[in-house]
Amino acid sequence: MIGPANAYQPDYAVAPGTMLAERLEAHDMSYADFARRCGRSPKLISEIVAGKAPVEPETALQFEKVTGVAAHIWLGLESDYKLHRAQEVERRQAEKSTSWAKRFPVNFLVKHGVMDKTSSSAAAVSGLLAFFGVGSVEAWSVKYGAASVNYRHSPSFESDECALATWRRLSELEAEKQTCAEFNAARFKKSLGEIRKLSREPFGEAIRKAGDLCNESGVVLALVPPLPKAAISGAAWWLSSQKAVIALSARHKTDDHLWFTLFHEAAHILLHSKKDVFIDSKENGADEREAEANRWAADFLIPSEAWEIFVEAGPKSVRMLSRFAEEQGIAPGVVVGRLQYEGRLPWGHPLNKLKRRLEWVKAGS
Repeated sequence: MIGPANAYQPDYAVAPGTMLAERLEAHDMSYADFARRCGRSPKLISEIVAGKAPVEPETALQFEKVTGVAAHIWLGLESDYKLHRAQEVERRQAEKSTSWAKRFPVNFLVKHGVMDKTSSSAAAVSGLLAFFGVGSVEAWSVKYGAASVNYRHSPSFESDECALATWRRLSELEAEKQTCAEFNAARFKKSLGEIRKLSREPFGEAIRKAGDLCNESGVVLALVPPLPKAAISGAAWWLSSQKAVIALSARHKTDDHLWFTLFHEAAHILLHSKKDVFIDSKENGADEREAEANRWAADFLIPSEAWEIFVEAGPKSVRMLSRFAEEQGIAPGVVVGRLQYEGRLPWGHPLNKLKRRLEWVKAGS
């Protein structure tokens, strides 16, 4: 043997060939002699020293017998060195992707504790990839890029792609915290009937109950505040074949808009493909699926027959509107919102006071 067993494990990436060369030099042993002792070819030993060939388990066992250095140390050096080289490649790729990272609200993510503060642009790239749970910028494009998502925008405000993707990822992380039953369409539709009635209750309690009802039906209800440059109202997609997600931002901060958005997203879950991701920025999308979701949500909240009778009477007073809302078992603000959406009531009409304002509050406030 060259020397006693060596238990030393370096805390930095050193090529196993480098360590081997140093030991052979220290013991005045040629590569050819060492190769003969191991029963391997001199060419393989030279390639290992040069970093052109890896130390395989069988080779590590032979090295252990000749050098006294345990096989697991040789394999550990090989593993650490490979990881180090991969990290170097990743770092160089990250340096080339710094312009990509600058498109994201990194400061927002750091401030809200979902991403660590970074010291360089390359580190920001790595941090963002970890936040999104993807291995590369290319993988991010496939998973979160506009081509894979049905984005809908307001004609007057084109949302930023990266801000929307960030909001969606925050919604995913919130959704992943929740456990729910396997999806059942009939149960979900029944739950929506109960959720419809909740619109008349105090909002905090109502949304908690709505979340519980959704979970019982195989749907996660996630509330995530809107981000700057993301004119997002809600989204719907499937985390798995048996778990759907409805995410809401309460961007307009009124009860009518939030409840309508919830039912609009529910329509996507019930009516449309599990392969699609629906990111809804404004309720009047040109896509037929969006129009279908709008019609479904409007009729579910207020049945069309009752609605036609109501609007023919030309509702003008708080009393008339409140009575109709009570008869239908929904919040008055939902009725006001639909009247305004259909152009039957000006946005600044005094009846607007029947809408309830919503505010995001910090946890523990």
